[in-house]
Amino acid sequence: MDFPRILSGNWDKPNSHTLAVARSCGTYSRVEMALKKAPSELIQIVKDSGLRGRGGAGFPTGMKWSFVPGPEKRGNKPVYLLCNADESEPGTFKDRYCMWKDPHLMIEGMIIAAHAIGCKVGYVYIRGEFRYIYDRLWEAVHEARAAGLLGENILGTGVDFQLHIHLGAGAYICGEETALISSLEGEKGQPKLKPPFPAVEGAWHCPTIVNNVETLAAVPWIIQNGAAAYKALGTEKSPGTKLFSCSGHIRKPGVYEIPLGYPMKDLLEIECGGLLPGRKLKAVIPGGSSVPVMTPEEVYKCTMDYESISTVAGSYLGSGGFIVMDDTTDLVDALTNLLRFYAHESCGQCTPCREGCGWMYHILCRVRDNCATAEDLVTLKDLADNIHSKTICFFGASAAMPVQSFLLKFKGEFLARIEAASKGIPAGSSVTSPEQRVGA
Repeated sequence: MDFPRILSGNWDKPNSHTLAVARSCGTYSRVEMALKKAPSELIQIVKDSGLRGRGGAGFPTGMKWSFVPGPEKRGNKPVYLLCNADESEPGTFKDRYCMWKDPHLMIEGMIIAAHAIGCKVGYVYIRGEFRYIYDRLWEAVHEARAAGLLGENILGTGVDFQLHIHLGAGAYICGEETALISSLEGEKGQPKLKPPFPAVEGAWHCPTIVNNVETLAAVPWIIQNGAAAYKALGTEKSPGTKLFSCSGHIRKPGVYEIPLGYPMKDLLEIECGGLLPGRKLKAVIPGGSSVPVMTPEEVYKCTMDYESISTVAGSYLGSGGFIVMDDTTDLVDALTNLLRFYAHESCGQCTPCREGCGWMYHILCRVRDNCATAEDLVTLKDLADNIHSKTICFFGASAAMPVQSFLLKFKGEFLARIEAASKGIPAGSSVTSPEQRVGA
């Protein structure tokens, strides 16, 4: 399939992370184009392109930028641009590739975005475990600053933009934009109720735009090639290309850039090289650990875009963490492992999430260890249903949706464990037949 590599085109070049190589590939030439345009024109271009946020929610980027109040409404308040580089969704690892392989592309996107929203100071909030990427990103920032691409009077245009990097402490919840802002301000990383939305009142009570790494890295290509060229890629409602973090029981794990609307079957069999020898597909999580699981039948019907995955499978594209599980996977074990993560990472602010995630995990441990009863499965589903959408942020739903979908689509595996418990079969024994493993 022939399409431009908007995000990953420079990754295979030697020393692709350096300013010299980046500039030889055209990076920062789009800054010169953008700074000659009015901010409103840049916002309209991004709006017309249909670019949607690549952090998980898929909200239209240009529309988000347009929510920032104009100078007459915000008075003397500054505007802040935050790059969300706190990539911590299990199964997702594409943003760290962007920063490691081509950090200058992200920086270029931030300069353009800052000019569009009237921002003079920006921050990259990067996950604490990414210290090695943090060091490389600092090198890129210093290179750009020394070349007159950051700081005061960028390229002699009179535009100022200072860029800082903030290293987080490794909390999953800080990937949520209001929790990220709280952490950046020096407070506990906990989400806040909205409204007000960050675009109106965010960091230090000032208008703030939060975009993730991949979203910002797509902006320079759009400015160079135009909104129509970007919208010509992908589908009508999901334009452009997207990075997918592909892992699990596949021959070629890695990060792949494809146009949205690409058949999921082709991503699995062509890009990822198919399953390991002698294996059969059992399940796929298409958008990171927090989205509903998909059956093989759904996988073969779906395309990789927001609408198809939602319509066909009742799941989400999310952050693009494409996790493949073959017929050797015990889905009870898999779900228990996921809930261990969510029980640990809950910030504790909301009672349904704080208490419920731990309860769901402990019930799943009982199921896994062949100690549960049929009533435990009823309680497990009831917990998930009462956590979903009952919390300040989306974390509760993120923990509940895997439980709801695993129980709905692979109920046979869980019932087999209940039956094993009733017969006194010890944990670790083989208790499921192939039919039970894939049946409801």
